[in-house]
Amino acid sequence: MDFKPLIEKFRRRFAEVEASLSDPGVFDHPQQAQELAKEYARLKELVAAGAAYLKARNDLRDNRALLAEEPAESELALLAREEVARLEAEEQRLGQTLHFGLVPPDPADSRNTIVEIRAGAGGSESALFAADLYRMYTRYAETRGWQVETLDSNPSDLGGFKEIVFQINGPDVYKVLKHESGVHRVQRVPATEAQGRIHTSTATVAVLPEAEEVDVEIKPDEIEVNVCRASGKGGQGVNTTDSAVQIIHKPTGMIVRCADERSQLKNRAKAMTVLRSRLLEAKLAEENARYAAHRRSQVGTGERNEKIRTYNFPQNRVTDHRIEVTLYNLSSVMDGDLDGLVGPLMAQEMEEKLKALNA
Repeated sequence: MDFKPLIEKFRRRFAEVEASLSDPGVFDHPQQAQELAKEYARLKELVAAGAAYLKARNDLRDNRALLAEEPAESELALLAREEVARLEAEEQRLGQTLHFGLVPPDPADSRNTIVEIRAGAGGSESALFAADLYRMYTRYAETRGWQVETLDSNPSDLGGFKEIVFQINGPDVYKVLKHESGVHRVQRVPATEAQGRIHTSTATVAVLPEAEEVDVEIKPDEIEVNVCRASGKGGQGVNTTDSAVQIIHKPTGMIVRCADERSQLKNRAKAMTVLRSRLLEAKLAEENARYAAHRRSQVGTGERNEKIRTYNFPQNRVTDHRIEVTLYNLSSVMDGDLDGLVGPLMAQEMEEKLKALNA
């Protein structure tokens, strides 16, 4: 594919957006200014990728010419051959970046994200696995410079979580993590297993873009708010006052609970944030269902055969069944090294969107 026309297209639009942002009047409309700023940042990266692509292509042409002139076993030919291999990979990577730049960005991709992890099949072992997944995502967030804030949790007896809800704030959180939604399956020998047998358990993960008030309208008469005493360890007084908040959304029957803060007002605000995000996700799912019959649902029932990914501890193996990627570095993955999984998932999504654009 000849990427020069595409690179020129990105350059022209980048100049237009840059000119718009230099006009002080644009900031009289904060929403428009924010959208232009996001487009500016995106186009700046694409223009830089375009320049790097053209340079790599020119360098590749020069090194191939050198190979044709030099004796095959000469030192220059050996160096040129190594450089050709490197430049071919670089050209392919940058070309993919430019190709993906054709896909309009999803407005939700830049939003902060709420993650809900729940124990599924497998009893206490599934609750322990839910805690492992929580640790995995928080470690990954640390490597990306994202901030994690716990909203609510329901601990199990052995140190796991029956349920934990937390928010991750930072750039492109939803864009990176949205494919984590689904059933995660673990195969390992539980600490309580005396015979050394491998057990299979599951936990479900739901990844929701944080909703703003303009996205979802919640009328006061549509919710029922109850306060109660928080449960759990709360040595600082969390579980000694009526600070926990439970909100019931009457039209849908959704129930949201938040008890992480000592302040009832803060817990209510956090619970409303979670409720809006769940309602927005339901709204987006309904819209997507109209246009994409193949769309996978966010989370199944939690049964073992509904998995999107398997974590096999005896073999130090993790397999993502949607993209047929298997890695043998499970210990690193559980410690937050998720790039080898989220990268191919993001690439697959872009390929599907490109096909839809060209259909």
